[in-house]
Amino acid sequence: MSKPAARVRLADAAFALFDERGYEQTTVDDIAERAGLGRSTFFRHYGSKEQVIFPDHDRLLALIRDRLATSSDSTALVAVSDAVRLVLLHYVDEGDLARRRYALTSKVPALRDREIASVARYQRLFREFISDWMGDPTETASLRAELMAAAVVAAHNHVLRRWLRGESPDPVAEVDEAMREVLALFPASRSQPGAAGDATMVVAFRSGQDLDALIPSLRRLVEGGPER
Repeated sequence: MSKPAARVRLADAAFALFDERGYEQTTVDDIAERAGLGRSTFFRHYGSKEQVIFPDHDRLLALIRDRLATSSDSTALVAVSDAVRLVLLHYVDEGDLARRRYALTSKVPALRDREIASVARYQRLFREFISDWMGDPTETASLRAELMAAAVVAAHNHVLRRWLRGESPDPVAEVDEAMREVLALFPASRSQPGAAGDATMVVAFRSGQDLDALIPSLRRLVEGGPER
């Protein structure tokens, strides 16, 4: 039976040592030695001890960006939901490693702070995408995009934490349901710059004419035809 890849061996060794000695007391040399590898091998796979703990956020963000980029105006919200599922599946595929990371970051303030900073990167990416999709440069729309992005990230994190704690037997079904709840809060269609100026305005007023006689004229006005 072949040995696990060096990257996996290093991660396993790191988490074993973190459990035994604590995060602060474990060094890169300790990790490399426990894995039966050299220090240079460690740095070929990880830039620091901290990087062993966290998933490859740069790669995940790139995957999200690629998924969002394939969407159109009509499928933008579907793409957001797909992107959230993609991130969740990454953690689920990690299995026990993700749960060990969660336990460790819950105990070490510096790691918890880094995780919070990472979450902010995902929220910023969703906010920028949603803002572009809405197509409205106003401050009110900017706030709405921020709130929508925050709701997307909160839904994902809620389901992820339930799964990490062993409370969710089917996290994919849960995240899909959570995203349905979130997307129900979104506007039905994106705003268009200048849409207010293109909208049809109907002004109501009293008239002595019979309603049946007025309807053809009103229909022509709404449809843009000439009034006769």
